Amino acid sequence: MDVSDLIRAAADPLPGLPGGTAAADGGSGDGAFGQAFDRFDDARVVLLGEASHGTSEFYRARDAITRRLIEQHGFNIVAVEADWPDAASIHRHVRHLPPRPGAEPPFQRFPTWMWRNREVATFVRWLRAHNAGRDPAAQAGFHGLDLYSMYGSIRAVIEYLERVDPDAARLARKHYGCLTPWAGEPAEYGRMALSTGHAACEQAVLDMLGELLQRQLGDHQRGGDGTRHDALHDGLFDATQNARLVSNAEAYYRAMYYGAAESWNLRDRHMFDTLMQLLDGDPDRKAVVWAHNSHIGDARHTDMGRLRDELNIGQLCREEFGDRAALVGFGTHDGTVAAASDWGAPMQVMPINPSLPGSVERAFHDAGHAACLVDLREGRHPELREALLQPRLQRFIGVIYLPGTERWSHYVHATLPLQFDAYVWFDRTRAIEPLDHADAAGAGEGMPDTWPFGL
Repeated sequence: MDVSDLIRAAADPLPGLPGGTAAADGGSGDGAFGQAFDRFDDARVVLLGEASHGTSEFYRARDAITRRLIEQHGFNIVAVEADWPDAASIHRHVRHLPPRPGAEPPFQRFPTWMWRNREVATFVRWLRAHNAGRDPAAQAGFHGLDLYSMYGSIRAVIEYLERVDPDAARLARKHYGCLTPWAGEPAEYGRMALSTGHAACEQAVLDMLGELLQRQLGDHQRGGDGTRHDALHDGLFDATQNARLVSNAEAYYRAMYYGAAESWNLRDRHMFDTLMQLLDGDPDRKAVVWAHNSHIGDARHTDMGRLRDELNIGQLCREEFGDRAALVGFGTHDGTVAAASDWGAPMQVMPINPSLPGSVERAFHDAGHAACLVDLREGRHPELREALLQPRLQRFIGVIYLPGTERWSHYVHATLPLQFDAYVWFDRTRAIEPLDHADAAGAGEGMPDTWPFGL
């Protein structure tokens, strides 16, 4: 049997997704989709990938899986490849807390469509309804892992300190004033630091982080044994995470000019460290992570790790949690995708090229399933696992898609059963639906100013 025959035999066909999909039964899902992932109910962290940032099926599948893990298996943290301050607005919304004073609507930085879309809004509505009436300690949260929001995080730290300690707020302004000239173009700070050979703002942001960590330690010591569980939801924890983000972002923008691997590794270590902060101190915390395949698949078994010395959050989770980390990749053969042709360029709905011969995607396409799940863990399907141990091309589409140079722009070699614990396949997919102003009003279900997505 060739590899496609083995995939066909090993795959579990998946039911339809809510919102319509070309899945096996074409139905609405009705919760059945998530049941296939009960096999990961004993994981501490389930990492759900995507082969592009602009594919509706990937978002809706993660929604269905996450609902199941929260409702039936006690997962209570959703951590996404988004900036902390933006996700904090969603977190407050789903936990029925008032917006942070002065907070702007989230996800206004390029690429806005990555989180500001109808698929995410649907999940946010569900999570808010799920939390309604529950004790705060039993509610699920929504958190961002990424570090691009340096200046939004600076504002959040200062605004928090202005409310609780105006003297400390003045000190924060002094520390962070070093970064002010680069507010519009933080990458230019990295260029300056490289050209001068001096990390001009490193000590200042570290000092500010140290101040807040000391506050958090003192608050924890005063709060007694019950304080730590609720710490995820208070202002000091949020401010400390923002200060940690500023410190890591300062280092990230400097590292950009030393090499791709160094900046990539710093970013993924930040995402992993943020996840660990969310899980810290309470064994009852269980997290679902939404991020690109390039972040959640074990980098050691792709060209990223083998050729470029890059690590990622999936690798770090496996090293930390072992079998209690479940890494689930996603793929597609063709369809449409929301993406841009360059960084900062307008979003387009583009056709996806059919997958290349010899790729993971072509092997799954030839297996003939419209939508399926393949368990890749050792002992499940040994013959298929053995056949997939040979590295194959695998497609990665981010927020930029260059179909004319796709082989070199978007494919890497990967060893699928070592990279992921399971793989979710949709043969044909369609682009996500970005929220425009009118959509945002509907997404908020009557919330004032169309919060949290409104402009």
